[in-house]
Amino acid sequence: MSLYDHKFTLANGNEVQMNQYENKSILIVNTASACGFTNQYSGLQSLYEKYEPMGFVVLAFPCNQFGEQEKGSEEEIMNFCNTNYNVGFPIASKVSVNGPTTHPLYTHLKQEQPGLLGSQNIKWNFTKFLVDKTGKVIKRYSPQTKPESIEQDIVQTLNL
Repeated sequence: MSLYDHKFTLANGNEVQMNQYENKSILIVNTASACGFTNQYSGLQSLYEKYEPMGFVVLAFPCNQFGEQEKGSEEEIMNFCNTNYNVGFPIASKVSVNGPTTHPLYTHLKQEQPGLLGSQNIKWNFTKFLVDKTGKVIKRYSPQTKPESIEQDIVQTLNL
């Protein structure tokens, strides 16, 4: 199964097929509104605005599995992101990234790019996965990695 065979639901309830992102560079991030890394939304939005015209997209997947830092409803999450960070990239409905109810897209991402020492688990909010234009998951970044510090990797996937 390829990345493009997966689907997910947006926070607004619309279903999205990953194949709509073929030939795009994608940064997939599990997010939370009440996390110490939440201010990374600013960096994610800046990268999205700068590179979206060149075929780049950020996909945010809110997750409440780490310290219950994403308790709100989908509507509350969208309002928070729009009000505080003017987010323009797609925000999914809440997902699980670990455990028996892991979203299939995250199972795929973790298999393609395991964490430290081969771990399949996501350690915390704002773990990031960079996908190239062919759908290959090329890199995994820790929550501490600021979006602006991966800009060069994004540029490489866009062949700029």
